[in-house]
Amino acid sequence: MAKKKYKYAFARQKHSQKGVISTVFAGVSLGLFGIASVCSLIFHGKGGMYLGAMGLAAMALSVYGFVLGLRSFSQKNRNQLYCKIGAVANGSLMVLWLALFFVGIS
Repeated sequence: MAKKKYKYAFARQKHSQKGVISTVFAGVSLGLFGIASVCSLIFHGKGGMYLGAMGLAAMALSVYGFVLGLRSFSQKNRNQLYCKIGAVANGSLMVLWLALFFVGIS
């Protein structure tokens, strides 16, 4: 008797929409960090209120992206790749922004 070969096909899973948004927020926050760094360099550290507002907005995006990335893990039957990338990137950027904020306060 010949052995039967079973062929299994798995359906492709879609990416989690919240995870993709979280990764986009991480990219935007990283971009704002780069822009703020270059502007601060050009203005010799005297960027003022505009760079501070941009930094706070980027920090808020990073915090919201981190929360969104963590919440996206609860979606079932979805690919979790962007959830992981968004959560780790936003968490790292959040720590970076908070450290920069506390250095600016002191």
